[in-house]
Amino acid sequence: MPKGLSATAGRAARPLTPRQVSAAYEIAKERYAAFGVDTERAVNRVLDVPISIQCWQADDVRGLEAAQGAVASGGIQATGNYPGAARTGDEIRQDFDQAMKWIPGRVRFNLHAMYAETSGKRVDRDELEPTHFARWIDWAGERGLGLDFNPTCFAHPMVKDGLTLSSESKPVRDFWIRHCRACRVIARHMARRVGPCVCNIWLPDGRKDSTVDRWGPRRRLAEALDQVLARKLPGVVDAVESKLFGIGVEDYTVGSLEFYLAYAVSRGVTVCFDTGHFHPTESVADKLSSALPFLDRVLIHASRGVRWDSDHVVRTSDELDALCDEAVRGKALDRIYWATDFFDASINRVGAWVIGARALRKALLRALLEPWELHRRAEYEGRGHDKLALLERRDEMPLGAVWDYACYRADAPTGLSWLRELEGYERRVLSRRG
Repeated sequence: MPKGLSATAGRAARPLTPRQVSAAYEIAKERYAAFGVDTERAVNRVLDVPISIQCWQADDVRGLEAAQGAVASGGIQATGNYPGAARTGDEIRQDFDQAMKWIPGRVRFNLHAMYAETSGKRVDRDELEPTHFARWIDWAGERGLGLDFNPTCFAHPMVKDGLTLSSESKPVRDFWIRHCRACRVIARHMARRVGPCVCNIWLPDGRKDSTVDRWGPRRRLAEALDQVLARKLPGVVDAVESKLFGIGVEDYTVGSLEFYLAYAVSRGVTVCFDTGHFHPTESVADKLSSALPFLDRVLIHASRGVRWDSDHVVRTSDELDALCDEAVRGKALDRIYWATDFFDASINRVGAWVIGARALRKALLRALLEPWELHRRAEYEGRGHDKLALLERRDEMPLGAVWDYACYRADAPTGLSWLRELEGYERRVLSRRG
């Protein structure tokens, strides 16, 4: 196993005392109040926002299926060999139980269909039933966790020539239609036990080079989705997720943003914006004010692309801050299903969960602490210099003190103190895995 914390990092990872947290927070509270910002209200609000955290970080998107004879496709590739990956559903649940102790605020758990537990029996994806997720549902119910769900339309022999629901082969399309229908039934059972379940459909369909028929696959995909979603299911929030490109589908992606946005508006379903699924210079934040006037809700998958959709662990960034700003400024916080989506096998996987979830919630807190009315008024009154000065001052405000207070309020570790606890978990549990 890798070595533990250095002496310097160890000192930095010491937990803050309640007195230190309180003293810093009181100063921050007073400074924010000078701009008309209620920090107590912001803290209460941010801790109440549910964040759905992806199961597939725990095991590098391997899943729990009996061997299917296929590899990941469409750009899904976890890299790295850090020791301690989860190998079973029990180990994934154990790891997430640990991660939850270090993540402040409400969380949900996001499952893919490939994490069915079938007692070692090979059950193909179009034959999946709620019973294959009974242990997940019981676990979530015992902890008061909401569940979200995803069909797994990749890494399977029935992905033919890079296509699934848009395939020219009717048997291939029918297989994936049956799979997606089965997943919606499973999502309905999850909803009955733990509340509304977002069922998000993403597929890797596309072509590698110089596509000449862009119409046929999109026509077939729309028809297949109509069959999948023909019947509304209580408690199931249906979503469709676009992508710009992937490995092996560099030239043409059937499920583009334009396709799914038009489909979602016309069919009354939810569209998913994955922050890694766009061109690096494209602003996902700007899409909220364009889409939400026409949709009831959107789903956000927070990810971090480095030069392409590389699913790096979410960190504080200008892009993440802008996204959360737009959600709060548009009073759309409750109209967004917040989720994370990354898989990094080069670092401690439990640590990846914690870093990503904490970064997203901290960005939401930053947005809730913005004196936006002051900024907006300056903009409308033509005082651009005032607006820019206020925005600069915002970045100088003591966000960290309010964040530490939010963690303290949620009984989650402050600062880097969770790293020392993670080191102990790695030594006691993860190091014992093959």
